[in-house]
Amino acid sequence: MNSPTANELIWYGLAFIIAMTLVMYVTPLTIRVATTFKIHDTPDGRLKKHTRPTPYLGGLAIGAAFIITFSLLSTQALLSANAQAMGLMAGGSMMLLLGLYDDLVNLSPAVKFFGQLLAAVVLYKAGVRIEIAALGPTANLAVTVLWVTGITNAFNIIDVMDGLASGVALIGALFLFVISLLIGDSKTVPFMAIVLAGSLFGFLRFNFAPARIFLGDTGSLFIGFMMGALSMLVSYSVHNPLAVLTPIVLLAVPIFDTGFVAWHRARKGIPFFRGSPDHFALRLSHAGWGRRQTVLRTYGVAVLLGVLALVVVFGQAAFVPWALAAVGVGLLLAAVWLSRHPPPGQPA
Repeated sequence: MNSPTANELIWYGLAFIIAMTLVMYVTPLTIRVATTFKIHDTPDGRLKKHTRPTPYLGGLAIGAAFIITFSLLSTQALLSANAQAMGLMAGGSMMLLLGLYDDLVNLSPAVKFFGQLLAAVVLYKAGVRIEIAALGPTANLAVTVLWVTGITNAFNIIDVMDGLASGVALIGALFLFVISLLIGDSKTVPFMAIVLAGSLFGFLRFNFAPARIFLGDTGSLFIGFMMGALSMLVSYSVHNPLAVLTPIVLLAVPIFDTGFVAWHRARKGIPFFRGSPDHFALRLSHAGWGRRQTVLRTYGVAVLLGVLALVVVFGQAAFVPWALAAVGVGLLLAAVWLSRHPPPGQPA
């Protein structure tokens, strides 16, 4: 286990504070621009049930804070050690532009997926990839693309309630920072994770209920892409081979919602990319939890999963299978229980 120096901790703390401060300054400007040009998410009474038109483009504030902080604080050693940091920045920028264009003109799912595919290939070429020794280059590329696009869309899918996607991403980024820092095999991951966390923390002031601005696809695609990409770059299995499953534990909330929604839409004959109120958060809110309590309790689950991820990586080998089994059983029981709660539009 790596022991970070005091200078490193100060550097990471400074990165968090700068990113947080920047996003708190840029977000009101973004709200003003979105309001001026009427770039709003308008309630439709079906899926979009917020009370008033709310500006999109929160992702621009997060992306701007992330890129500026990276540019200010990234060291020459970080940039020259490998091409991964530049690949992450290039792919993340592609996601920002893709999400922005989608927020403005409403792209088709096929075009959005093609853009995500291109960004994932950029990552692979830059060395940001999953490498399984038993698989060849083509199979590893396929697994990398599947993971990155899957997590990208998972955060896009879970963005159905004020503060939900941004808060879950913040918790995931903080735990990813701690895990990667303690493992100590990369400077890129802890730095980018803490910058992303600082950006999200500052943004939550405006995005938590009642939200003054939404992430939009600009934000959800960007944070999903960065979380998916960064989570591939940590050598989780240094202490335990089963720890290779850590990213699944850490990001289990958006992964669960994606699978849960896909299952229920398939049962109803609804195409996966067509919106429906089958998300677990909407079911819980409809069941009487309310939106704020649903989000806060989901944060609690995300924190618990982060702690379990720490156990999987650094815990005694005998405990790791039990921790993984607990996550699997817990998700299965949650799916069964949640399926008994009807989505909005049906009697609770």
